[in-house]
Order: sequence, then C-alpha cells, then structure tokens
Amino acid sequence: MRRPFQAFDTKETKIITTVHDCHFIGGKFQSSKSSDRIPVVNPATEEEFASIANGSGEDIGRAVDAAVDAASGWAHTAPADRANHLRWLADAFESRIDEISTLVTRQNGTPISVSRAMQSQVPVYYRYFASLADELVVEKHLQTSVGDALVRKEPVGVVGAITPWNGPQPLLAWKIGPALAAGCTTVVKPSPETSLDAFLFAELLSEAGIPDGVVNVVTGGRDTGSTLVGHPLIRKIAFTGSTAAGKAIAAACAADLKRVTLELGGKSAAILLDDVNLDAFSSFVASACAPNTGQTCRALTRVLAPRSRYDEIVDMVSATLSKIPLGDPTDPGVSFGPLVSARQRQIVESYIALGRQEGAKVAVGGGRPAGHDRGYYVEPTVFRDVTNDMRIAREEVFGPVIVVIPYDSEDDAIDIANDSEFGLGGGVFSPDKQRATDVARRIVTGTVGVNTASFPVEAPFGGVKQSGLGRELGPGSLDAYLEPKTIYRGT
Repeated sequence: MRRPFQAFDTKETKIITTVHDCHFIGGKFQSSKSSDRIPVVNPATEEEFASIANGSGEDIGRAVDAAVDAASGWAHTAPADRANHLRWLADAFESRIDEISTLVTRQNGTPISVSRAMQSQVPVYYRYFASLADELVVEKHLQTSVGDALVRKEPVGVVGAITPWNGPQPLLAWKIGPALAAGCTTVVKPSPETSLDAFLFAELLSEAGIPDGVVNVVTGGRDTGSTLVGHPLIRKIAFTGSTAAGKAIAAACAADLKRVTLELGGKSAAILLDDVNLDAFSSFVASACAPNTGQTCRALTRVLAPRSRYDEIVDMVSATLSKIPLGDPTDPGVSFGPLVSARQRQIVESYIALGRQEGAKVAVGGGRPAGHDRGYYVEPTVFRDVTNDMRIAREEVFGPVIVVIPYDSEDDAIDIANDSEFGLGGGVFSPDKQRATDVARRIVTGTVGVNTASFPVEAPFGGVKQSGLGRELGPGSLDAYLEPKTIYRGT
C-alpha cells in the first residue's frame, strides 16, 4: 500500500506533510479524480502546510462501489471475528497515539494535552464496540400466536460517516465502531480541516486486517459530503456537526428514506445550586464550560447562578478562566489554543461584540490575547448581567465564551435551562447528590451530569430538540446500524 505522504518524523517529533492528492478506496490510496485542492492551515501560525483533494462525485461513486462490493463478505463475517478486527484496530491505534495527536493539534489547534487525552479514548471505544459484537445475537426464535418466527438482525448496508474537525478520531470511532461491529461497510468523509489524520487511520485498517473496501475515506468539502448523503446506495448517514448542516442532511435522507443519526449543536446549562462548593466547581470551568478552547458542542456555556451568590460565582468563573494557560497548542502546559480558523475567530468575535450591544458586561477577556499576533486566538471571555433572551445566551458561539445568568429559585433555574432550542448536555452541581439528581431529572436534554463532566462509553449519548436525532455509545449503539427482519413460519 502506497503511503500518500510521510506524516510524522518520530525522531524530531514534527510534522512534515506535503500535498495530499488521493483517497483511500478499496483498501489502497488512489489518486483523486478531482484536480481541486483544499489548503490545510495551522491555526496557531496561520501557515498552510498541506493540501487535500476536494473529492468529486466520481470519487464518492468509486468509494461507494468499493463498499458495496465488500458488503456481503463483511456482513457474513461472524460477529466474533468482526470483534477481533476491532480489537486489532484498537491495538494499532494505540501504537500511534502520539503521532495522531500531534497531527490533530497541528490541523485544528487543539492543545496537545487535550488531543492526547482524546486519542487515548479511541482504543477504549473500539474495544467496547468489539464487546458488543461479541454479544450480538443475529437470530432469535420467537413463538407467536399463529406459529413460530425467526427474528434476524441484519446490517443496514453501506453507511456514510461524516465527522467534524473538533474531535475527528473519537467521533469517527463512535460511528465506525458500531457500524463495523454490526456488519456494515462504510464511506468516511472527514472535515477538510482534519483530513490528514484520517489517512493515518486508513493505514491502521490494513494493520487490523480489515478487508479492502470495508472502510473507505474520501476527503473534501461541503459538496463532497452532499454527494455522499445523496448517493442512492448509501443506506444510512451518521453525522456530527452543526444544526444547520444536520437539518439539510435529515431532509436529504428523508427524500430517500435513509436512516440517519445526527449529533448536532448545543447551548447547555450548568446549574449551580445555592449550596454549591465553588472550589469543587472551579475544576470544571475549563473541562466542562470551555473544553477544547470552547469548541465542543456539549460545553456548559450557560452557567446558571443563584442570585444570592451571583457576584461570588462570576468572580470565581472569571478568575479561574483567566488563569488557564493560553498559547502554543504544542506546549503540554497550555490548555487554551487558537480557534480552528480565521472564520471561526470572526464568528466568536462577532458574538462578543453582540453581547456588549445587548447590554451584557464583560467580566474578563473580550479581545485578542497580548503577544499572539499570529494565530486565530481569542481571549477566554465571561459575560455577566446576562438574561436568557439575549442571543449570546441562546445561540451556539463555539468558542471560549461563557455567560453567567442569575436565577431566583430552583424552579426558575430549571425553567431557564429548558428555555432553549437545544438539548444536548447539561450539568447540576451541589454537594447534595440526591437533590442535584432530582433537578437533573427535570432538565430537557439528552445527557446531564451531576457533579461531573465525564460521560462513559457504556451509556447513550445524544441530543433532543435542535441537538439531534438518535444516540451513539451505550449498549444500543449497534441498533442504529441493524435492520430487524422477521421470518414467519406457520404451524
């Protein structure tokens, strides 16, 4: 198999990528049919350091054909054998975590400590999905009132997996893992900002012995993704990204009655109850309220504070945020890096300006950090005197911007949390775990943490309202990639 580029110098630990003009189709790297290229820019330096092929309809067609050709063989592979391939994929990925982490950091600016933590979870995901494949019962006998029946679980078919730039490999694993465990073949369309790591991943597929054509990768932009969604032989789309894009994908899938899983945007609330321990909550300001420099859909960017402790909480969040190290994302001591692109910085800065116009006050941040003339940096920002009808409290900013909203009672806090078109994440913080759990039950959202920002692979993850359709992770992960078929047998 020809490598499309040399991606990593292990002795000097630096990226030495160049032009990337191919896709991974049918188990090998094949030249793109498109001459169009998309630049890959380092957001910390604003320098273009690589380019990828902007895949055409012909490229998507070749990849889908390869997936169709491989579908029958993979579907008829025993679930236990598919599980072994997933475990081998986990082992192969584990051996290259540092390489992939460094490449992701250079592509999207994720601080290297965060990137390594993200990649370290990927083998965990693949091994979990392998365990689900081990437990998969393909056919069950059912006794009915008119005779017996066989209920089979069969793979849905060829799956299109479209992944975002902010967590490319973990979110790919959430889709590829259950798809392969269920017996589906796939075509992956990574984000143009983070496509280079997808080809390192492609090399791992061969190391894991996954048959040619079971996983294919086509790089490109929005049109490439639209072509994948619209291809008549794609039977399911798994997408993580913006709500606007998710709606367009849902409409396109509805036209062909394709199955679809959507994990979309969020504007999640962290409810700090009146007995909250602020020393304990301070550790969540970076990890829960502004993870990955605020570029995470489940971030708790609305902090709901009891009015009796409002100033105290604003001061704590502001002081904590301002002390978090910001700078070169390759520095292991840095927790905030640049935003992914000039466009994303422009969007975040426009929201900061809008917040001021709406009457909210900047408690900390609000500009560009001193000493960072290069790179798409924005100061981590906290707004106070925010009401829930302000756009900065209702719309997803996708940057390090936190709003602190006062509430008067527990019921008021729940009403504010639920007064949102989104419903992806949430959090309740109190030393009284049962009280916090009772509040969590009343929040309309797909996931909510009680004194934690972690979510386990063993539990479902996903959103309600404008935050998506379906669930990923958890024991039901494979169900989205399986079709039940009943064989009726008379007496």
